[in-house]
Amino acid sequence: MIPYRDENETQRRALITGTIIALNIFSWLFVQGAGADLALAKSVCNLGLIPGELTATLPPGTRFPLGEGLACVTDPGRQASHLITSMFLHGGWMHLLGNMWFLWIFGNNVEDSMGRLRFIAFYLLTGLAAAFGQVVTNPNSIIPMVGASGAISGVMGAYLVLYPRVRVYALIPIFIFFTSIALPAWAMLGYWFVIQLVSGLLSPDKMGGVAFWAHIGGFLAGVVLIKLFARDEYINAHRAHHWRPQRVMGEW
Repeated sequence: MIPYRDENETQRRALITGTIIALNIFSWLFVQGAGADLALAKSVCNLGLIPGELTATLPPGTRFPLGEGLACVTDPGRQASHLITSMFLHGGWMHLLGNMWFLWIFGNNVEDSMGRLRFIAFYLLTGLAAAFGQVVTNPNSIIPMVGASGAISGVMGAYLVLYPRVRVYALIPIFIFFTSIALPAWAMLGYWFVIQLVSGLLSPDKMGGVAFWAHIGGFLAGVVLIKLFARDEYINAHRAHHWRPQRVMGEW
C-alpha cells in the first residue's frame, strides 16, 4: 500500500518539512556520496547510531563488516551525537525517497497544526524516541542504524491523532496493475503500525535490516507528544471531521 496524497489542505507553507527533506537530500548527495560504496560506508559507520556503542556494551575496536574490504570499528565513548546525525542519513536511494515521500504527505499537516518551531522540536524528540526504542530492544547490537523513518513514524502517529477520518489515497498493486483506493487515515496508519509491530515481534533481534522497533517507538511518541505540541483548535476541529467511504478504480 503506497499513499500518494491526502484530502487535507494546509493554511501555511510547510517550510520546515521542506527544509528537513532538503537536508536529507543534501546529506545523501554530499555526505554519503549519493550511495558510492566508500562514502556510504564511512557515513554510516562514523555518523550512524550503533546501539552497543551508545550503551557501552561493546568494547572499542569491535568490528562489523560493511561490504567487501570494508569494516566499521567502534570508537571509545558513547557517541551520543549520533542520535541526531543518524536521522539525516540513509542506506540507499529507495530508503531516502520512500522516507521523504511519507514525510511530505503527512508532515505538512502536522507542521501546520503546531507551527514551525514546535515542529522542529517535535520531529527531533520523536526521532530520539525512535532511536531509544531500537536501542532498548537490542542494546548490544553492533549494526549501525540510519534513517529518518523513526522521526517520520512520529509524524504519522501525530497525524493519526489529529486527522483520523481524513481520506488518504493509496496505490495497491494487483498483478501488473495498480488500484487506487481512499481510506480514512486511521485505517491506513493503523494497518501500517500493525505491520511494524508484527514484524518487530517476529524478526530476530540480531539480524540487520529494517529497525521495526524504532518505527514503533517513534509512532507511539508521536501519538503521545502531539497533544502537547498541537494547538487546541486543531485537535478539537478535526475530531468533528467525518469520512465517507470511497473507492477509486484505475490502472497505472
